Amino acid sequence: MDMQGNRSLAINQQQAWDALNDPEVLKACIPGCDKVEPTGENQYAVGMALKIGPVSAKFAGKILLSDIVAPASYKINFEGQGGVAGFGKGAAEVKLSPNGSGCELDYTVHANVGGKIAQLGQRLIDGTAKAMSEDFFKRFDEAMQKAHPEAYATRDAAVAAAAADTVATPVAAPAASGGGVPVWLWVAGAVAIGVIWWLSR
Repeated sequence: MDMQGNRSLAINQQQAWDALNDPEVLKACIPGCDKVEPTGENQYAVGMALKIGPVSAKFAGKILLSDIVAPASYKINFEGQGGVAGFGKGAAEVKLSPNGSGCELDYTVHANVGGKIAQLGQRLIDGTAKAMSEDFFKRFDEAMQKAHPEAYATRDAAVAAAAADTVATPVAAPAASGGGVPVWLWVAGAVAIGVIWWLSR
């Protein structure tokens, strides 16, 4: 399974980096997760409940962070076991880049699954992975709004101001070449002359 995506965040690059390296934030944002505990330098133990179609299982796994370039990027290597349900393992690359007052988050995931989960079919697996990704970023965005309300207030104000400028700025009518008279005035004059001519017949 390969998946990639992009998110625009209102928080700055350092704030996003700190949050993505906070076990409590990750635990709250990963769907079905009940444990993210440090086990060593850049290593974490993870526990989560996962349901893909008719298969439900409790997964225990570990995460190792590598190729760390703070606060811009890192690579996540992960593997998890779900008993008879199967297993999953893979890697993800996460990149953060400044974007005005906020930042852009880009991610690419490569993963393999085995056991009963693998028998469910690629379409179902991909659909579940996409839904989990969307759920994670929704929760992450909500958590960041609570942690950094000022960043979101600034972004919302900027968006509202831009929208107001777009609505309030009148579209200038093109001017005719004869003395800069607006086209609508030439049209109105032509219509009036036509009406007067018709009435005087």
